[in-house]
Amino acid sequence: MRKTKVLFIVNPFSGTGGKQGIVDLIEGSLTPELFDYSIRYTEQKGHASRLAKEGVASGEDIIVAVGGDGTVNEVARSVTHTASALGIIPCGSGNGLARHLCIPLEPREALAVIETRHIETLDYGIINDHPFFCTCGVGFDAFVSERFANSDRRGLLSYVENTLGEGIRYKPEKYVVEIGGQSQAYEALLIACGNASQYGNNAYIAPNASMKDGLLDVTIMEPFPLAEAPQIALQLFSKRITGNSHVKTFQAKSLRIHREREGVVHFDGDPVSCGRELDIRVVERGIRMVTNPRERTFAPPFVRVFADIFSDMRQEVLMLQEDIVEANKRIRRINKRLLSRLRQR
Repeated sequence: MRKTKVLFIVNPFSGTGGKQGIVDLIEGSLTPELFDYSIRYTEQKGHASRLAKEGVASGEDIIVAVGGDGTVNEVARSVTHTASALGIIPCGSGNGLARHLCIPLEPREALAVIETRHIETLDYGIINDHPFFCTCGVGFDAFVSERFANSDRRGLLSYVENTLGEGIRYKPEKYVVEIGGQSQAYEALLIACGNASQYGNNAYIAPNASMKDGLLDVTIMEPFPLAEAPQIALQLFSKRITGNSHVKTFQAKSLRIHREREGVVHFDGDPVSCGRELDIRVVERGIRMVTNPRERTFAPPFVRVFADIFSDMRQEVLMLQEDIVEANKRIRRINKRLLSRLRQR
């Protein structure tokens, strides 16, 4: 039986920790009778893409990105429409695509998924010639991606700090979304297109997205009161964002977004400057990926519980506000009657 050829492309700079332990794990775990593997290291941005192309040319069956979302994107875009399949050992800050594909974050378990050699042919997306495999977006999410990319610190806390620290001052923009010749104007905080379901860190901006349906799940988030931000955050992490009244969703094979000025967009969390016209489309069954058939993602129970609690609290607050408004009206009516009687005397 022919051995499966595997190339591991390791980004030693991604994420928050070293990769030597993962390399040792690879060298000590793969069955020599089944796998013929090699390990290459990236040296700068873009190097993973070049190494992946070399792997495709040399006939590698699986090319594994060992790194974060940026490394995964570089490797993935180099294996589209080839016989080589993308594998992932996630060790970045968000790990959006890995989480969507149910790839475990623990390296030993992720390597076990590679060893199954379970490969599916899936969709990917393109925004202005930039391939993306998880999400792309314009507006607030692109704004945060740019701040995060320029931050000295990585990880979820840094992401939250950039979101909260800068987000309060972010102003919505006006967009025109065109699909099939039909146009609709929106004032939006963000427009996200999901080939997969989440940004990373289990933040589900397109919770119903599938990489097998030939469609992008488009999420438009309109401006909302600051007081509702905690609820929206909980809905984002509990897969309930599509139920928010400030969120509009639809599916499309392609769309064009017109905006008033040039600016940043992101693809798989990587920010890039683009013009006012954004062309976004899905490419059906364009990439082979190693997936985990045994796992299913789910929102952590505590997230669902807090989402329910917050929703109930919000309803109670709204009812209390209505009672206060009605009480104030009654007080004003009583005051008018008292004032009228005083004047009569």
